Amino acid sequence: MTHTDLRGGSDDSDEEGRSVCFWWKSAGELEYEKLRFDTMSNAPKVSPRIRLLRELERLGLLSSETLNEIRHKLHSYRPGDFWVPTGGITKEDLEIPAVNTLLLLGFHNAGKTSLVNLMYRVFARSGLLHFAQTSSSSTGTNSSTSKSCLFMEEHNVLRSTQSGFCVYDTQGFRYNQVEAALEEVTDWMTNGVHHKKLCLLPGDDAGQESPAGSIFATRDVNYAMVVANAWEIYTSLNLGDTTPLEALKKLFHLPALRNSGENPLLILTHGDKLSTDDRIDSRLKICEFLGVSEVSGAYDVVCVTENGYLTDEYDPISSYSVSEAVYRGLIISDKGHLPKRRFLDWAYLVFVCLMSAFAAIFSFLARICDYFVPKNKLKSSKKLL
Repeated sequence: MTHTDLRGGSDDSDEEGRSVCFWWKSAGELEYEKLRFDTMSNAPKVSPRIRLLRELERLGLLSSETLNEIRHKLHSYRPGDFWVPTGGITKEDLEIPAVNTLLLLGFHNAGKTSLVNLMYRVFARSGLLHFAQTSSSSTGTNSSTSKSCLFMEEHNVLRSTQSGFCVYDTQGFRYNQVEAALEEVTDWMTNGVHHKKLCLLPGDDAGQESPAGSIFATRDVNYAMVVANAWEIYTSLNLGDTTPLEALKKLFHLPALRNSGENPLLILTHGDKLSTDDRIDSRLKICEFLGVSEVSGAYDVVCVTENGYLTDEYDPISSYSVSEAVYRGLIISDKGHLPKRRFLDWAYLVFVCLMSAFAAIFSFLARICDYFVPKNKLKSSKKLL
């Protein structure tokens, strides 16, 4: 892929293919004139829209130059590789899991499973079939999909026996059951997840049973990514319905999702269903409502084209975006590893528990004495004193 200027001009004869990849090039002549002027003059104040266009230009450049490099880093990654020594603690002092776990969260039809399929294609680079079931592959009223999505799915998207991370696909939540979804997510982040874990919300079929769930390893969640349907949210906003966006905000800002003080990454999907201006506008509005950077806080990814094909070759920018998102997720995961508990730590914990137990016992005895000792004796004892 050859170098392009800000307007999308190219020395490459395959202009049609490039216009597909660089969808934002049609954002308007004035926008790119302003983008070029601001770049040359180093203007201190730049509008969010221009910052976003700059970010898209960055992704467009890196997708052709460093996609293979970042893919190689993910293939060679082992948990703890991205940890930076701080506070005099060495890597050997940390509780580092054998596999880092990335959790995909989102509401129904957000595109989580399609995103997993795209990861398989981008990272594994083999096969032409979908590796996970999507709603588009089912018939009828998503009956098969709704049943399969009741169970968590662990995916080794590198398709390697030495993979350093896994990705968990989860059930799509419903907008009218946000509080129940938040409780479920908090439980996952606190107690961990495992393959084929049953995920039940009010209204789901309680007769489902997790198939041999106990045989699968329980993994602590190291980082979460929130997947959102940009087309659905933007369409609802235009109709005056803010329910999807408000539900997304509650999920995104759930305290349990913050790792090392970092927000989860936001992955926007289905933006290709919008016009160029609406696609940009939807990202700006969603990020503003969530209070995150429209540049570094979100990625716009097209998982499946309108013809049902995965976009790993059709849209290399989506391929690079999902690769960079996973790469950043692993960096934050390695930042969140805790130091190992040593003997003195356990001794201190036992001492604190014993002191708390003694305090509770003496408090209980004091209450008993206060209840059984007559009040007149207490008065006489006070007079003697």
